[in-house]
Amino acid sequence: MQKLLIKGKKELNGKISISGSKNATLPILAASILSNQVTLHNVPLVKDIFTMVDLLKFIGIKATISKKKKKIEIKNPKKNINTLAPYKLVKTMRAGVLVLGPLLAMNKKAKISLPGGCAIGSRPVDLHLFVLKKLGAKIKIKNGYIIAEAKDGLKGNNITLPKISVGATENAILASFKAKGKTIIKNCAIEPEIKDLIMFLNKLGGTIKMRGRKIIVIGCKNVSKKITYKVILDRIELGTYMIAAALVGKKIKIENIDTELVKNEIYILKKMGVLIKKQKFSVEILKSRNIKKINISTKPYPGFPTDLQAQLMVLMTRAKGISTIKENIFENRFMHVPELKRMGADIKIKNKTAIITGPSQLTGAEVMATDLRASVSLVLAGLAANNRTIINRIYHLDRGYEFLEKKLKKCNANIKRI
Repeated sequence: MQKLLIKGKKELNGKISISGSKNATLPILAASILSNQVTLHNVPLVKDIFTMVDLLKFIGIKATISKKKKKIEIKNPKKNINTLAPYKLVKTMRAGVLVLGPLLAMNKKAKISLPGGCAIGSRPVDLHLFVLKKLGAKIKIKNGYIIAEAKDGLKGNNITLPKISVGATENAILASFKAKGKTIIKNCAIEPEIKDLIMFLNKLGGTIKMRGRKIIVIGCKNVSKKITYKVILDRIELGTYMIAAALVGKKIKIENIDTELVKNEIYILKKMGVLIKKQKFSVEILKSRNIKKINISTKPYPGFPTDLQAQLMVLMTRAKGISTIKENIFENRFMHVPELKRMGADIKIKNKTAIITGPSQLTGAEVMATDLRASVSLVLAGLAANNRTIINRIYHLDRGYEFLEKKLKKCNANIKRI
């Protein structure tokens, strides 16, 4: 099994490019079940995307990845579609459950393995099933599979989510795309990735509007024959590299981006004393010597994202005084803390809050990744640490970060796979 070896304390200097968003591409790929022919551009070449493409192929959709052009060509025959999503394809990827809504919408039945993904709490599928039942589906769980049926097709309805959920919002939109009549989804997630899904579906022929935390979907009768779509950039990858630059950067420039996507993150980094030059389509992070303590809470968008919590915690170890992070989204997302403590970080957990006392000089150690974002936080810690760090179980990284070592090496990092 591959590991990462990092020799720390090397200043990063140069330019970093940002890949397409994994979290936007996955629901759009699920949405291709509703399409005829689609060409997707700016697709990130990461494991979760390859797994979703394999799942589409298993279902019976023709999907071809061009790694050179970072695009996926999709042709949907709409005949002989397999309504089963098996365990072997869904076990490693949470987003596998997103094919449930489109399969039900198109084929009136679906059998989906309960999903896997990162081990960061239960993340139950209850809300996904809740929205599908509201649209008229009958659902049971048997032998680790969700078995859903809508003999008369899905019907539009008013749905109020009991809790804001990105995945449940996406499944509600996907399922209601072909439902009869109008669907109104309230208390929904409004992440940029959801807006990207809506833009894709509207280009496909849909009539979907977002008004605050309310989404209105009119059932689509005529789907476009062929569309081309470019996926938005990965704001979590962007935030990760901004934090890396704040930690060990001399001068890092990130171009061809939309800084509006990380407006809140830039505000927080500036508040911590990070030197940032922001323009509309680029951001430059300069060497930042005096990192300040801060107290933050993770919240649904536009709040601070849970997917950047672990990375920001590493930066907090550099701040003088006590910083805190309250994790409000997932109940088990401090699994990186024991590994950071092995490297010399002073962190205590109290209920949902991590208390970080700094500054701490991190020291290289052998550590283990537990999930996608935790693994990249250990990379950042390794870059900032004295001596060498070895990170085990880096398959988590490959699920969501495209060309991580190559991008960091280009900026002078001493990092390699072993």
